[in-house]
Amino acid sequence: MYQINFPACEGRGLVCIILTAGHAQKLSKEIQDDKSGRYGHLKGVPKALLPSPQGKRILDHWWDAINTRQLFSNVFLVTNADKYKYFERWATASEFPVENIINDGSTTEANSIGAVADFELTLRVKNLWEYDILVIAGDMLFQDSKFDIAQVIDYFRRKTDGDLAIYYDMEESEPISSRGIVEVCHQTNKILKFLEKPLPNVTGSRNASVVFYTFRSETVALVPVYLGEHLKTTQRTFGAFMEWIINVKKVLVYGMKLPTGFQLIGQVGLKDYESWVSYFANQEENECRDPITMRAYARVGLMGNPSDGFNGKTVSLSIANFWAEVTITESSNLRLIPHPVNDPTEFGSMSDLYGISDKEGYLGGLRLLQATCKKFYYYCVQRGIALTRRNFTLSYDTNIPRQVGLAGSSAIVTATLKCLMAFFDLTDQDMSKNLQPQFILDVEKDELHINAGLQDRVVQIHEGLVYMDFSKSLMERQGHGNYSHLDVALPSFFLAYLSNPSDSGRMHSDVSVRWRKGDSEVIEGMQKFAELTDLAAKAFKIADWSALASLMNENFDLRRQLYGDVALGQENLKMINIGRSYGAAVKFPGSGGAVIGFLQDESKKEEMQQHYQREGCVIVDIIPKEPAVKLPYLDPFKELM
Repeated sequence: MYQINFPACEGRGLVCIILTAGHAQKLSKEIQDDKSGRYGHLKGVPKALLPSPQGKRILDHWWDAINTRQLFSNVFLVTNADKYKYFERWATASEFPVENIINDGSTTEANSIGAVADFELTLRVKNLWEYDILVIAGDMLFQDSKFDIAQVIDYFRRKTDGDLAIYYDMEESEPISSRGIVEVCHQTNKILKFLEKPLPNVTGSRNASVVFYTFRSETVALVPVYLGEHLKTTQRTFGAFMEWIINVKKVLVYGMKLPTGFQLIGQVGLKDYESWVSYFANQEENECRDPITMRAYARVGLMGNPSDGFNGKTVSLSIANFWAEVTITESSNLRLIPHPVNDPTEFGSMSDLYGISDKEGYLGGLRLLQATCKKFYYYCVQRGIALTRRNFTLSYDTNIPRQVGLAGSSAIVTATLKCLMAFFDLTDQDMSKNLQPQFILDVEKDELHINAGLQDRVVQIHEGLVYMDFSKSLMERQGHGNYSHLDVALPSFFLAYLSNPSDSGRMHSDVSVRWRKGDSEVIEGMQKFAELTDLAAKAFKIADWSALASLMNENFDLRRQLYGDVALGQENLKMINIGRSYGAAVKFPGSGGAVIGFLQDESKKEEMQQHYQREGCVIVDIIPKEPAVKLPYLDPFKELM
């Protein structure tokens, strides 16, 4: 198994301390008093050694997670005098070193010393002050199949300047007053505030933090300081300690989200135990899910393209005529299935291989699936999102014509991203819809060196008719542009495309170089595209189709001026000229290979269609794809009226 290798903290090992010294008086008493007879065999058993849904004990899950790899220099367990013999017996049966069990001497809740003091006792007795420490509460119920503890340690090692706190999204039934709640910066993953069992109106966060922390030795040195200032046992909880180091001492702590909840924390009762064991059992039974299929639609750029890659503005429309579809299914190994047409591995002859390769190249959709998976995993590693330990099979299909500038590649990446997010239970909070287009673009540009801009990815995520402003100030300030749906009636657009096109990605290359060099013609041209887009947005709003037709033609003429006829290609120019000869407004919807337009004089439509068909083009009426959710309205017209 390949692991991402992050820089280790030089000269320091990592030690794990498992806390199991709680007395769980309420749960113990209710088991003792139970008259049903179902729990007689659990009388006196410490909470950490109660059975889990899988038949193992709760502590077994933690030990399995910790003991599967050479992750720690050493592991210690701290318990109390009342339950020491239970843990000694467990250690003998579980190949846990008995000499690594620490006894804090307490026998009841009344004479317990507190979790932070138990932590300090282990640090002092075993002289662990120079180590980084992972500390966990070993009596929490969770799904060990949901995460790999190696991901936690990888992330901690990568964040060389701070500590790490694990958090999870609370179930709706869990009150925030029962947990430590963290407010996390979604850009940096830094914990901004730690709130120990807050009232409901204090914070909007439902990110619950539990005793699952990784501390650097510099923070470990603060433990005796804290205990010296906080003498009461009620102050010696880890929640109170985390409030102190984060809110008071301003220690930098990062947050990492795990895809599992943690339960049976604190003084819970028998009903809580029964309820959560049943809940996690149902979760395990439902692990094998049905296949998930996601679609992303082709798009047509109606105005402003190709300025989206040059801090411009565009209006683009998703269309229901063509789409890419990706299916993800749980499987024992991770598999990417080649498409029988787009990823050919068998040919009738060398002549067939030559003809197909010469026409379509060597680059099918399989590379898009693989690159998206790679980038997705790395994004989650960077953002502190631990992925469920599940493998999957990915397959895809698409009817988007190749190399005609309808965003076929980004549609496959977009559908794959949607599948991965759904499969691993990530939400828009983990990767916002305004940032998903940048992720998709990064897959194509960084991994596959596809020349592209943001427009395609924005409209494929948001769908519908979208106005996009990619101004430099916006991009630098918020990491994305301003996007708004134009909720207007549309004229009847047509799409004509070449049945045997060339590569649609070549057209941007020269202009990109000139842009980076500060070429005044290119810079002014991109500013002009943005102006045309604003005027087109106004025309859409008032249904001024004559103005829109003029603007679409001007958009193409400006593009032709900047790129030149050689870059645009004679076949592409022929399609423009055919449409214009019938009075249609015509422009490129993307990078070439297709044109989009509309006729104000519908009487010429059939004759124009036949002309395109005689020249070997396919021509179809555009079917707009309506968005599932409308974007919050940002009025692009307010400065134009």
